[in-house]
Amino acid sequence: MTENPFCPIARQGFLRRLLRVLAVAPVALFVAVSMAPAQSERFERAWPDTDFSRRAVDLGEVMSGGPTRDGIPAILDPSFIRASDETRLDDREPVMTYVPDNGPARAYPIRYLMWHEIVNDVVAGRTIVVTFCPLCNTGMVFDSQVDGRSLTFGVSGLLRHSDMIMYDHQSESWWQQALGEGIVGEMTGRTLTQLPAWMESWAAFRTAHPHGLVMDEPDWRRAYGTNPYRSYDTTRPFLYSGEDPPHGIAPLERVVRVGDRAWPLTRLRKEGRITEAGLTLTWTEGQASALDTDAIGQGREVGNVRVRDAQGRDVVHDIPFAFAFHAFHPEGRWMLGN
Repeated sequence: MTENPFCPIARQGFLRRLLRVLAVAPVALFVAVSMAPAQSERFERAWPDTDFSRRAVDLGEVMSGGPTRDGIPAILDPSFIRASDETRLDDREPVMTYVPDNGPARAYPIRYLMWHEIVNDVVAGRTIVVTFCPLCNTGMVFDSQVDGRSLTFGVSGLLRHSDMIMYDHQSESWWQQALGEGIVGEMTGRTLTQLPAWMESWAAFRTAHPHGLVMDEPDWRRAYGTNPYRSYDTTRPFLYSGEDPPHGIAPLERVVRVGDRAWPLTRLRKEGRITEAGLTLTWTEGQASALDTDAIGQGREVGNVRVRDAQGRDVVHDIPFAFAFHAFHPEGRWMLGN
């Protein structure tokens, strides 16, 4: 069977081939090749409507992740069903939960985000973009309005520090998903507002929001419910040549990021509850790693995390891999406890 280059599983095959190359070739050589001057020219040919005179990053840091632009198709018009009617999800499967100020809570299953990475939605009159980069484990929801202009987003097929680069359809500017920041094009320097949202198990969502909504299965031919990155979170980061995290923290350990602070998940899991820096973080079991076994709902335990402020309000956060936090927040603070 011919490998489909336009779906996430192509990255898995590319990863295996890359690791074989790096086993016999210095990493420095690979990085040097990626930074060749022809790189900029190639981007400009592929993105003729992107303003490359405006950029905040070195294009030498940008690499192809395997699929081409829109090879991983973003969802533009998701449909929803009542949580009580959903029968396909395993209890331990992760979903991204977003609770608007008005209206029912919404769950976006990782089984769909794994294959689409971006869902554009309108919730209670607000345009949002729900994003998940499996290579960095960054699940984040943003308000997609910038300067009074509602944007919709697609998957560029490009990576920087292993993190997905999104692009907006309106200006074809590039956006770093892990930061929500415009990095190339007209929108360079603009920042999307991250909204309170969290990854939790389907059982946890259904219990908390019995009258909530869940995104229905998209009308695409994909192996929903399976993990195309089997064992990824116990191997090594994909197309990442930066520094390992400090303090002996494993590159693929999950951390809870709030702003420029990161709490190792191993610490939170051990303590169960941490109150510091004006926040309370809690961990309870019940969520499977989406990046472990073939079946997303059968992955090893990673638990449900919640972050709240002193008033009990949900706080903006995400749970990236440690290498990604270090790459995008090199001066960040590691909350290691005593």
